[in-house]
Amino acid sequence: MKKTGVLIISLIVVAVLSIIFAVGIGPVFVSPVTTTKVLISKIPFFGSFLPVSWDALSENIVLMLRLPRVLLGFIVGASLAVCGVTMQALVRNKLADPFILGVSSGASAFATLGMLFGAFSFLGVYSLSISAFFGAAATIIAVYVLSRHRGRINITQLLLSGVAVSMIMDGVTRIIKLSAPNALGLHNAEFWMSGSLAGAKWAYLGLPTAVLVLCMVFLMLNHRGLNLLLLGDENATSLGVNVSRLQKQLILVASLIAGATVAVSGSIGFVGLMVPHFTRLICGGDHKRVLPVSALLGGILVVWVDVAARMLLAPEELPVGVLTAVIGGPVFIALLRRNGRERG
Repeated sequence: MKKTGVLIISLIVVAVLSIIFAVGIGPVFVSPVTTTKVLISKIPFFGSFLPVSWDALSENIVLMLRLPRVLLGFIVGASLAVCGVTMQALVRNKLADPFILGVSSGASAFATLGMLFGAFSFLGVYSLSISAFFGAAATIIAVYVLSRHRGRINITQLLLSGVAVSMIMDGVTRIIKLSAPNALGLHNAEFWMSGSLAGAKWAYLGLPTAVLVLCMVFLMLNHRGLNLLLLGDENATSLGVNVSRLQKQLILVASLIAGATVAVSGSIGFVGLMVPHFTRLICGGDHKRVLPVSALLGGILVVWVDVAARMLLAPEELPVGVLTAVIGGPVFIALLRRNGRERG
């Protein structure tokens, strides 16, 4: 337990340093010292004792341009990792990811419809994120209804329903793209669906942060139930877990996290699959440890992948989701091979 505490504290320190350094990296470099001073200056009481030694441009870059994006990247990464842990416990399969129930496909269909045809323009400046969340919610409701059998959730039917609904939504998205009225709108839609943190605003942080905190509290309180689910429904029931109720709660939790995340960042793959697996390699399978460590590792990963997405082809940007797949795929394969050799 002491080792876990040291690990979590170390990851928190790394996360804070990652955020400070990532905020400073860009076409206009802002030193970590200046970034730290700007951030401290906005803390009540502490800021009044700090003399202003930076220019207004640096402050605007840090506070208005990069900090919202970096913080959103951390929240998105943490959310995807926690959602991956939740889904893997629910379906008892380490290959499950946050989008296995078709959340990403539903969000993409609604978001594409809004971007190309302005179907949700009445929602105002946040029409993209709100329409994507509606699409994710509609998909989850459909999957949930289809997976119920005699009042209970059938896990096999849940997975198959997720695959079927996802394919339907992917087909709808393709039809919408083929009917695109202009090339620019199609390019923007493709870029968003590939996963991007471009255009992040302070207002985008509220929903995913609140959802992550609430769901994380619930999951930590029910970490024993998550552990017992891995033993099978009958064993979990005999040990005092209300399996049917917990499954419904986990579907709701995973759907909320995935929906809120996709709504602000598009589909960023591999984080929810790779990070939980890597976490179990370093701290075991107890969800009391896996959940917080996964959240911190996922947040740190997406922060630095986003930095790479901004800088590799500057001034152009790469979609974050593309980089997570390109980087995460080989790393995940290497982990699997090493794990296989150790077992062999």
